[in-house]
Amino acid sequence: MEHTAMEGLGFAHFLTQADGVGKSVLVILLLLSVASWYLIVTRALANWLAKRRADAFVARFWQARSLDEAAASLRSGADNAFAVLVDAALKAQANGGEKNLAVAGGMGEYLTRTLNNAVDREAAESEHGLTVLASAGSAAPYIGLFGTVWGIYHALVQIGMSGQGTLDKVAGPVGEALIMTALGLAVAIPAVLAYNAFNRRNRVWLARLESFAHDLYVLLTVNNGQR
Repeated sequence: MEHTAMEGLGFAHFLTQADGVGKSVLVILLLLSVASWYLIVTRALANWLAKRRADAFVARFWQARSLDEAAASLRSGADNAFAVLVDAALKAQANGGEKNLAVAGGMGEYLTRTLNNAVDREAAESEHGLTVLASAGSAAPYIGLFGTVWGIYHALVQIGMSGQGTLDKVAGPVGEALIMTALGLAVAIPAVLAYNAFNRRNRVWLARLESFAHDLYVLLTVNNGQR
């Protein structure tokens, strides 16, 4: 008889016994999990494609015999951050002869600002979705813990009303309520690992982009944009 009662316990039983607060916590955890995995998959794919395109473009750029030939590769569109950087630099150089406030500090200063702005835009774009991952990683365990505390409170109230406070009657509902903590950790752990991985990728990516921007600046100023 006791074995049959224990078989009736589990997540499905807990879900049927949960009140509105408990189900709301489950919905929040589910939404955080879906959002986290969506960002993990889409950002990982986007980062892989960006690296592949950037590697191909940088190889073509440095193999070009002149800036005109390098600029010709941009006619099909700038599909990666390095191509955007080159496009912005070439446009800045073309506009360098105009008399306006943008170039009032000189061509070198104008080109530096242009390259820095392009790098900053890429840095902002590369951080897309990291706030959600950070929020999921930090908040999900506490949301799950709240669900556990509420579930235990709800179970103890029901047990108190029934007047059956033996260990076998308490252990089942309390164990079921602990599922909420496990779910919170299941949401948080992938989000934290992905957040750290994407942060590291962004640091390496931006360091490479800044190095390329410096080389591009030297190419356009020190060598006077020889073509």
